Amino acid sequence: MNKVYASAALALQDIVQDHQTLAVGGFGLCGIPEALIQALKDTQVKGLTCISNNAGVDDFGLGVLLQTRQIKKMISSYVGENKEFERQYLNGELDVELTPQGTLAEKLRAGGAGIPAFFTQTGVGTLIAEGKEQREFNGKTYILEPSLNADIALVKAYKADKAGNLIFRKTARNFNPECAMAGKITVAEVEHIVEIGELDPDDIHLAGIYVQRIVLNEHPEKRIEQKTLKAQDA
Repeated sequence: MNKVYASAALALQDIVQDHQTLAVGGFGLCGIPEALIQALKDTQVKGLTCISNNAGVDDFGLGVLLQTRQIKKMISSYVGENKEFERQYLNGELDVELTPQGTLAEKLRAGGAGIPAFFTQTGVGTLIAEGKEQREFNGKTYILEPSLNADIALVKAYKADKAGNLIFRKTARNFNPECAMAGKITVAEVEHIVEIGELDPDDIHLAGIYVQRIVLNEHPEKRIEQKTLKAQDA
């Protein structure tokens, strides 16, 4: 089965709609599906709930969807690099569900594995625990965290075969496999596409069973979130 689509726009046009929940891979600007995010913006869908470690920056990544007011809720871990995010949140224009980073990863992984909820110590005794079931195991308190699933997952990988088996590159792997697992329909943006059978099975990070559509983006921008340069020696 060939899962390759000619463009990001074509891969999204018949599956996105208002008020969906999307899981979007990436950590900061590392490993984000740049072309798919832009294509999502161009669809003009609105009322979205986005599950992602953060919301990009003001003019890149998910930040572009905040600028166009297409996101109504973020389920995130770290959001400190986006001034528009901060402005919307403080003015009551954006709903935010802050989740510890490890818990967020496990909520996505569990959702993809068909596990409805799990107990964790993370967040016990904090605002995170408010309103959640608590139980003791071996003398320690745990809180119950529901797993996460998404209508659509948008992820970024380095290489794919036409069956959707994915290989990620170094730290760009981050939340992408978990997001892909949690999505009912997963669209993967990749830099290289090869024929089925060309990938060594031992090198595959995510099986194609989790990926329904593939988009080629050979030259992503890969913008650096914060660039710090050493002063030039005299």
